[in-house]
Amino acid sequence: MRILKANWYPPENEELARLFGSSVDFDIDPTQTSPDYRLARERSAAADALINCSATLPVPADLDDFSSVKIVVREGVGYDNLDLEGWGARGIPVCNVPDYGTTEVADHAIALMLALTRGTETYDRLLNSDPANGWSFSRAPLVRRLRGATFGVVGLGRIGLAAARRAAAFDMRVVFYDPHLSNGVELATGYERVHSLHELMSISDVLSVHAPLSAETHGFIDAGAFAAAKPGLILINTARGPIVNLDDLTEALRDGRVAGAGLDVLPKEPADRNHPLIAAWGAREAWIDGRLVLSPHAAFYSPASMKDMQRKAVECILAYLNEGRLTNCVNRQFLKTPLRKAS
Repeated sequence: MRILKANWYPPENEELARLFGSSVDFDIDPTQTSPDYRLARERSAAADALINCSATLPVPADLDDFSSVKIVVREGVGYDNLDLEGWGARGIPVCNVPDYGTTEVADHAIALMLALTRGTETYDRLLNSDPANGWSFSRAPLVRRLRGATFGVVGLGRIGLAAARRAAAFDMRVVFYDPHLSNGVELATGYERVHSLHELMSISDVLSVHAPLSAETHGFIDAGAFAAAKPGLILINTARGPIVNLDDLTEALRDGRVAGAGLDVLPKEPADRNHPLIAAWGAREAWIDGRLVLSPHAAFYSPASMKDMQRKAVECILAYLNEGRLTNCVNRQFLKTPLRKAS
């Protein structure tokens, strides 16, 4: 069985060869810097299964080039960079790996919140630049008490629920908005539920985004949402960058409606240094200093989570091709032909 891994990035996981080497031949194609790069057709045609390792980059080939592919897997949670309908029309399921880094992303969301509300990033930077004058507890602008504050969650899925549990451990009031969950989830979790984003914005002291990127959520948190925000809101986004309109967030930060933001993801990655918000952050302009924390789409990462992600992607392929058992399929609504049966 030949599995092509497109948009691969290090570190290399030698465990894959040890775990699957007797049954799988891996064709590894690293992420390329040229936007014109295309996979050689003979490599695409030889693949029985395809893994896209990137969270943002598309597969550098046409779908019809993969004449032998029977399953596609996004090596990660988000799958907005895969053509679900196009693969489905060819009878090919697309799957993801939703359960590899749940705790890491939830931890990271809380870490971004703490970096702002406890001032850790600001204190460290000030002490590093000037140990004497930086020795001041009042220089971090967003320090506040978390106990009793409202932690709003957009999307109470696996990661959103894990983040909510962590916030509750800080004695925060947890409120969520998720129109896709059935009635009664609030009873099972003990968290409060609201039925609109604007209502959630209006009561949240911290808003943490855990929704997938889709046509519904693209630009979802925009000027209208920020206009409804409780003054002093802190926004945390560890989901997908385009869910938050960065131009509108910039204005909300400038006018003070939003007090601060912790962003692990951005609409353009790596960060666009020419964007007004990123440029002001890089120059440490006074109006944004201590109010914005960035990380490089790293919330998912730990050495353990990387190994889990890569292993689970291959296990998903083997379960389908060897047993006919399909897991974590995200394009069932587009599949036009019967799924593969176990041989």
